[in-house]
Amino acid sequence: MTELNDGHNGEPAQPTPEWPESATERITDPAVEAIVAVLDGVRHLPVAEHEAVYSELHDALLLALNEDAPNGEGKA
Repeated sequence: MTELNDGHNGEPAQPTPEWPESATERITDPAVEAIVAVLDGVRHLPVAEHEAVYSELHDALLLALNEDAPNGEGKA
């Protein structure tokens, strides 16, 4: 089995990934911005929980993006 920590010096054997900065300031739809904000906390969750977060995010975005706009024209 591959160890993620080097037992000799306590340093990780694999580098920690660099997470991208939040892109929520570029999102113009407040509903989508609120949904995507959950991504800022993913890096602090165990990897085993990432799939559930991404799945819920996908479903929430799908619902938000398919809603009709208040003017009845739908979202582009």
